[in-house]
Amino acid sequence: MSQKGSGGSKELRIVTKPVVTVEVVKKDPKKLRILHIVQAMKEISERSLTNLVYMLKNEKNIDVGYEFIMIGDTPSSRALAEDIRILLYLGLLETDPVTRRLRLTSIGEEFLEQNKLPEDEAEPLMKAIEELKPRIEAEESTTELLLRGLRRRRRRRFRR
Repeated sequence: MSQKGSGGSKELRIVTKPVVTVEVVKKDPKKLRILHIVQAMKEISERSLTNLVYMLKNEKNIDVGYEFIMIGDTPSSRALAEDIRILLYLGLLETDPVTRRLRLTSIGEEFLEQNKLPEDEAEPLMKAIEELKPRIEAEESTTELLLRGLRRRRRRRFRR
């Protein structure tokens, strides 16, 4: 009476992931660079951070260490998104509840004071960020205007 090939079986998959601590972040140059980039930008959306890291790699020849795939004309990096989640989990980054932008926490600020990038690496990175900053800020403004318009339309729809 059993059905062969029904494909209805459920199996439990256990995925192990190593525990990430602040000590691990100290030794990971990619995560340190991300923290320095967020510090330089003050606040930045995750999407704009991805675009900035992509521009650093392709336009300024500064490889932060992430591989990208293009979805349409938008760069995407699974490893970068995972590292952002790790930094949020550790409390080094936080998301602003109103703007939903990433920023350093006070713990993240203290962490960066104690764990700076080498000067020969930090200087070209900061210079490139300053050059790309106007484009990223313009992108952030455009996104914010679009979101405001969507929120207004939703509010009008619910009021009726």
